[in-house]
Amino acid sequence: MDDGEYEVVIIGAGICGLATAVALHRKGIKSVVMEKSESLRNDTGTAIGIWQNGWRALDQLGVADSLRSTVIPIHRERIVSLDDGKEQLISINGEFRALRRKDIIDTLFDALPPATVKFGCQLESINTDTDTAKSVLRFLDGSSIIAKVVIGCDGGNSVVANYLNLKPTKIFSLCGVRGFTNYPNGHSFDHEFGLFRKDNILVGRIPMDDNMVYWFCAHPYLPEDERTWESPELIRRSTLEVLSAHPQEIEEMIKNADINSFSLARLRYRTPWDLLTGTFYKGAVVVAGDALHVMGPFLGQGGSAGLEDSVVLARHITQKGLKQVGNERKIMVEGLGEAFNMYAKQRRMRVLRLSLETYLTGMLLGATSRLKKVMYFMVLSFLFPIKNGHVDYDCGSL
Repeated sequence: MDDGEYEVVIIGAGICGLATAVALHRKGIKSVVMEKSESLRNDTGTAIGIWQNGWRALDQLGVADSLRSTVIPIHRERIVSLDDGKEQLISINGEFRALRRKDIIDTLFDALPPATVKFGCQLESINTDTDTAKSVLRFLDGSSIIAKVVIGCDGGNSVVANYLNLKPTKIFSLCGVRGFTNYPNGHSFDHEFGLFRKDNILVGRIPMDDNMVYWFCAHPYLPEDERTWESPELIRRSTLEVLSAHPQEIEEMIKNADINSFSLARLRYRTPWDLLTGTFYKGAVVVAGDALHVMGPFLGQGGSAGLEDSVVLARHITQKGLKQVGNERKIMVEGLGEAFNMYAKQRRMRVLRLSLETYLTGMLLGATSRLKKVMYFMVLSFLFPIKNGHVDYDCGSL
C-alpha cells in the first residue's frame, strides 16, 4: 500500500464500516476503507435479523429496497418452552426479516465508488501528530498513512478501541452456532420467528424464503468445543449432541443444513458499565459498530445498531465537521470535536440500553441456578417491561 494522506479512513469492511462509507458518500464525503483481509469478507457468517429500526437505517442508506426483495417478511414470533410445553405467539409490529450477511456486504460494497475499499491493510497502531492533530496509521506491511478522521469499525478485537482505551470485551459462558438449511421441496414453516428454549439452550429459526431457513443455537460453552471450531462436520455433530432432546424437526434441520454454512463462536460483549463511562472518541478518532458495542445475539440488534451508528455519525460529521472548498466538501478538523460529541451523546444511552438488555438476557440463559434465573428474569422484567420495545427506534435522517 502506498503512503498517502486521506480525509476519512474507515478501519474494517464489515457491515458497519461499509455502511459508514456509504453514508458519507451519500453526503458527498469521500472516504477510504482499510480491510485486513485480502478480499471482501462476504463468505463468512450466515444471516442476521434486521428489525424495523435497522430497516429505517437501511432506508437512509438507500439500499433497503434491493435487500427487501431478497427475503420474505416475518409477521410474528413463536416462543416455545420445551421444558413445560408453554407457547407464546407475539405479533411483530413493524418490519422484520433475516438478511444474508453476504447480501448486505455485497449491496453496501456496490453502493460505493470504485476503489473505495483497500484490501490487505491490517492496522497495527495509531499515533497522533501533535503539530497537525492528524492521525498516523501504521500497518503490518510496514506502510503508513495520514488521516484527518479515523473511524474504527474493526470489530470486537478493535485496534481503534484499544487506542481509545476502551476496556477489553468479555465472554459469555455461551457459544453460538449458526447455519442455513435448504428444503428443496419447500418447508412447512409459517412466516414466523421461532424460538425454542430448553434448559440453558436457545434455538432460533427464521425462514428466508419458501425453501431456505436461517437458524442459530446458543448453548453453554464446553472446553472441548475448541476442537470443533475449524471443522464444519464436527460442529454439526456436536450441535446434534446438544440438541438430542429437542423436537425431531429441529434435529432434522441441523442434519440437513449446508455443511459450508456452519460456524461456531464464543459469544462476546462489552459490558454496559464500560459503555456508560467509556470514551467513544479522542481527537479525530472515533469508533462505531462492534468495535464500540459488541453484544450477544439474543436481541438480534448488533447489526442494526451498527447501521444506526453509521447514519448518526455521518449526519453529525456533515453538520459540524465540513467546509466547502471549490466543488468539494472538506473535513474541518476544528469542528470534529463537536460532531463526535453529538454522536456520542446520541448513541451512548441507546447502545447502553441495548447492551444492558442483551447482557441480562445472556446471563439469564447461561445461569446454572434457579435463584440466579429468577433474579435475572425479575431485573429484565422491571427494566424492560415491553417485549421488543428496543426495535421502536428511529435513528433519524441522514
